[in-house]
Amino acid sequence: MSPFKFSLETSNSRWDGPGGTAREVNTSNFPISKSIAGVSMRLQPGGLRELHWHGIAAEWAYIIDGHVMTTVVSPDGTVEKNEFGPGDTWFFPRGYGHALQGLGPGECHFLLGFDNGDFSEFGTFSITDWISKTPRRIVERNMQLPESVVAGLPKGEAYIVQGKVPNFGEPFRSPNLEPSQLTHKYRLGAVAPRRFSGGEERIVSSKEFPIQSTLSSARMDLEPGSLREMHWHPNSDEWQYYTKGRSRVGIFGAHGRVETAEFGPGDVCFIPQGFGHWIEQLGSAATQLVILFNNPHYEEISLSQWLASNPAALLAQNFGVTEEVIDKLPKAALGIAK
Repeated sequence: MSPFKFSLETSNSRWDGPGGTAREVNTSNFPISKSIAGVSMRLQPGGLRELHWHGIAAEWAYIIDGHVMTTVVSPDGTVEKNEFGPGDTWFFPRGYGHALQGLGPGECHFLLGFDNGDFSEFGTFSITDWISKTPRRIVERNMQLPESVVAGLPKGEAYIVQGKVPNFGEPFRSPNLEPSQLTHKYRLGAVAPRRFSGGEERIVSSKEFPIQSTLSSARMDLEPGSLREMHWHPNSDEWQYYTKGRSRVGIFGAHGRVETAEFGPGDVCFIPQGFGHWIEQLGSAATQLVILFNNPHYEEISLSQWLASNPAALLAQNFGVTEEVIDKLPKAALGIAK
C-alpha cells in the first residue's frame, strides 16, 4: 500500500513572508491523497492573504488558534464578511472570490482543505498576479485609475502581505450589496458531540451546513487509552490532521494488507474509500484530530454494528466458535471505546 502518513508542518512545499506562512500537501508530495489537498496557514495580526479564487477546488477551513476575518463574493453578487475563532469552520465553493486577514492579538493558525488532491495553494488565481500581468491600458480602463497610479501597483503576486489589523465593523465599499443566501461559517467546535466511553466526536455534513456541498467534516477527541473502533466509510475517503496528542492508526486494504503508523501534531493521515481502519490513542495526553470526507453525506459502518446485525448462528459458523462466545460480542456500535 502507498504511504498514508505525511508531516505537513515540515513540508518543503511552503511560502514564508512577513505577514504569514503556508505549507501544503497534495498529490505531488503525498500521492495517496488523490481527493483532498491541505494547507497549514498562519497569519500575523494584520497579515492579509490577498484577494483570490480557486479554479479547481472548493476551500474548507478549521481554525486551530487565533482569529481571522474573511470576505467572500458569490457569482450572484451576494457577499459575506465573518470573524472566525478556534473551532470555527468556513466553506467557499469553487471559484468564489475571497480574502483572509488576521485579527490578532496573536498569530492565527488554521487548516485549509480542498476537494481536489491535485490542487496547489501556490497556483491559485490572485488579484495582484492577474493585474500585474494584464496590459496596463486594460487595467487603467477597468479600474478607472490614472496611469501614474496603475504604474505603482505590485509588479507580481503579493500572496500574503503585512497590513494593519482590520476594523471588523468597517462596511463594504458599496452600500447596495445583498448578503449571501447561505452562510459560509459554521461553528464546528460548538456542535453538541456524540459522546462515547472513550471520547467524543462532532460531525458536520451538508445537512447541517448546506453550503458545504462537496465535503463532510468532523472533530474527534480521544481520551488516553481509548480506541476508535474498527470501521469503514462506504462513500468517501478520509483525510485526518492531528492537532493534539498521539495515536496509532491501522488500515486494512484487503488481500491480507494491513499497515500501521503513529501520528502526532501536524501529521496528516489519508485512508482510501472503503478501507477498514481504527485509531488507537497513545500516551497520557488526550488526542484531537480534524477530519475531512470527500462526500457531503457522512456514512460509516462499524465492526460492532456489523456483528450485532447478524444472527448468532451465522457468526458462530463464520468464526468457528460457539454461540456462547458470540453472545459476548457488543450488540451496538462502540464508537470510541475506553
